Amino acid sequence: MEISKIANFHSRSHGAVPQPKGDRRFHVWLFLVAIFLLMSSGMPVATAAGGQDKPVATAPGGGEKPVVVTAPGGSEKPAAAPAGAGEAKDTPNAMSVISNTCVSCHSEDNRGIIQQWGNSKHYGANVGCYECHKAEEGDPDAFMHKKYLISTLVTPKDCARCHETETKQFAASSHARAGSNLDVTIPHTLATMVQSDGTKEGLQAATSGCVQCHGSKIEVNKSGKLLPHTWPNSGIGRVNPDGSLGSCTACHQRHDFSLSQARRPETCGKCHQGSAHPQKDVYNESKHGISFYSNIEHMNLSSPKWIPGQDYYSGPTCTTCHMSGTLTVGMTHDVGKRISWNLSQPVSKPTGDDSDARRDEMKSVCFSCHTERYVENFYSQFDNTVNLYNNKYGEPGVRLMEALLKSGLRTEKQFDDPIEWVWFKLWHVAGRNARSGAAMLAPDFAQWKGFAELAELFYSRLLPEADALITKAEAAGRGAQVAEAKKALLDIKNDPANVWMKSSGQ
Repeated sequence: MEISKIANFHSRSHGAVPQPKGDRRFHVWLFLVAIFLLMSSGMPVATAAGGQDKPVATAPGGGEKPVVVTAPGGSEKPAAAPAGAGEAKDTPNAMSVISNTCVSCHSEDNRGIIQQWGNSKHYGANVGCYECHKAEEGDPDAFMHKKYLISTLVTPKDCARCHETETKQFAASSHARAGSNLDVTIPHTLATMVQSDGTKEGLQAATSGCVQCHGSKIEVNKSGKLLPHTWPNSGIGRVNPDGSLGSCTACHQRHDFSLSQARRPETCGKCHQGSAHPQKDVYNESKHGISFYSNIEHMNLSSPKWIPGQDYYSGPTCTTCHMSGTLTVGMTHDVGKRISWNLSQPVSKPTGDDSDARRDEMKSVCFSCHTERYVENFYSQFDNTVNLYNNKYGEPGVRLMEALLKSGLRTEKQFDDPIEWVWFKLWHVAGRNARSGAAMLAPDFAQWKGFAELAELFYSRLLPEADALITKAEAAGRGAQVAEAKKALLDIKNDPANVWMKSSGQ
């Protein structure tokens, strides 16, 4: 970065201070000495592709680039990402005039944004504001800004101009569909109906909660501006006006798009944390989490190539297991590609006909640090845990709740019957805790936040409340109507898995 530019930047930022004529001559002499020392020290000069000195971009009217951005601490412009790190193959030789124009205003109005970008590989590759935010005629969210057609949103379709492979992988993932299928989920019903006041503004429980992770359907007014009840939103499955699904900034926070930040478990913890989706909490308790936090300085988090067992070895993060490449499999942005069980539903099922192949790919990550016997035995324990949950709680609970519905002892509407709250907490909280705890070797979640609470809810709440509903209906002369519900309840009580109930007098 040229010293004259840095001087120009600081004079713009802090204001030039008049000095006596003699002092100015002294500082000019110091300036010339500094240049000589820098040149003789062999300090590298930013060069364009092919080794030529990097040309200085010009602003409208022919002047030099109006603003120089420095990374925090004043360090030089970071280098572009090395080949093979997912960047565009051909990068511009200079920052575009339009992007320079953007910086000339936003460096005054939004300094944090510009400094973040100045610390990014995008800046090192001359990818500026306009290269990402430019819009085309006919785009629903396009609007004129300072004589340029732009859009506020940068969508996966925009990112695909440079990151085509990553965008295709992401489009195949459950992350990309997290917003478009949200309306059919029971938790979303809780947020949009039970916790709402019936108005658009009253949907704030969902707006501030669910869709900030799952993604909202972005709505645009006639002038191309984004409507406030749908944006700001960087949900992973956001439905964008250009038809694309997702938001890359859900994980790659703008505007520095740091590899280190995206690889840290805290990034995933924005959404995968808490009572209903405890993965980050489970990770923190696990040996993997303990190893990571104890050895962060050895994790090589900023390395473009990040292969476990080769570039680092202290402990995996979420991205290690679900995304990163190994010596035998490539990196992917399809985060579900290595998952063999669905742990989020009332009953866990394999993730598809290819669940064995998915598991083999996950095992390839495990083998980076663990022996084959260790990995195979772990999966045996994990499968047994999931099957225990399914057989003892998940499947019997589903049958009972369906029988209560058919018998008229609850309605199709969710959460209007007390027993539906019990069932929801049973599978959606305790059930997920137990299964996720087993998946990531976190014993407290598997047992006390999982199976212990499952047992309490199942035996002291769900079954007694179902029994009370059936008994009340029989007393009202509706015995034939509730026969199916009564049979479902007796099947549970007579199941060998619940033989302890009889010996305890229940």
